[in-house]
Amino acid sequence: MYKMKNTFLLLVLVFIACSERKETKLQQFLVKGNLAVQANNYQQAAYYFGEALKLDPCYADAANNLGTVYFKTLRYEKALEQYEKAIECAPNFINAYFNRANAYYQLKEYFSALADLDKIIKEKPDTAIVYFTKGLVQTKMRDYTSALISFDKAIALDRSKVEYLVNKATVKFYSKQWEQAKQELNYAATLDANEPTIYNTLSLIAMEQNKFDEALLLVNKALTLAPNQPYFINNRGFIYLQQNKMKEAEADINQSIGLDPYNGWAYRNKGLFYLMQGDSPNAERLLKQAVEMDSFIDKIYFYLGTAYLKNNKTALACESFRESEKLGDKMVTAEVIRQCK
Repeated sequence: MYKMKNTFLLLVLVFIACSERKETKLQQFLVKGNLAVQANNYQQAAYYFGEALKLDPCYADAANNLGTVYFKTLRYEKALEQYEKAIECAPNFINAYFNRANAYYQLKEYFSALADLDKIIKEKPDTAIVYFTKGLVQTKMRDYTSALISFDKAIALDRSKVEYLVNKATVKFYSKQWEQAKQELNYAATLDANEPTIYNTLSLIAMEQNKFDEALLLVNKALTLAPNQPYFINNRGFIYLQQNKMKEAEADINQSIGLDPYNGWAYRNKGLFYLMQGDSPNAERLLKQAVEMDSFIDKIYFYLGTAYLKNNKTALACESFRESEKLGDKMVTAEVIRQCK
């Protein structure tokens, strides 16, 4: 009897020691992985987080962080898998819900993203970044009224973030409230005059008002502050298209695609370039690619419809023009509308 008690005690001690060693190893792998992420060494980070998950397949922190490695390397579906694993292992893991919402956003699963964000808001109603992210999702859904409400909540909780103000102004730009958008952006400039997105968005407003010389000055100011920003370079390319400076336009659009091959707006502009050059087959190809990448792109269906029409694909053209009208582009002429009835 006495001997059995000692054996039991020995077994308990060994179990505790093994448990402590396991916990130590898990923490070491997590720390090493986090340091690798900070150093942008994502392959090494994935290795360390993977080793942690070999030790404990339900180590939620490692699964979440591995998801972030995949997210940062644009592997959004794999990121989603890891975030879901983290949530399965730790159902109250708020950071994993937020990360999963961002993955859903990138995968264009907007309703799923909203569901995760609303869950976080229910648990932590005073988190500015969550309202900001919700505003981004609602913007992609073209629910501009709700997006403005979300951005206003984010701004009320954290007035220091110029990014919040710029995105609110961008929604007003999409809503064609150009003067209000300019007021928001000018106020943002008083907080941080070196924020390049302010001048890029002001440039977009000037474009809509057909003030292309002013737009060019503004986007060049944005590029002075952020010289290799592919969206700004692409926007300048679009201005050059409107000014019929085809050589400069092509150079900017190609450079933008080289810097970011996933930017559908650049493919739209390359398609428009070909359309203006009379190469409607290549225009159709690139504009279709742009729609597949991001159907949110401004006036994309009008330009695609025009390419279809030039390629004698009347039914497809009419379908695109109807979509353009539904989205409020107001580019389709009365004659085209009559042809499509």
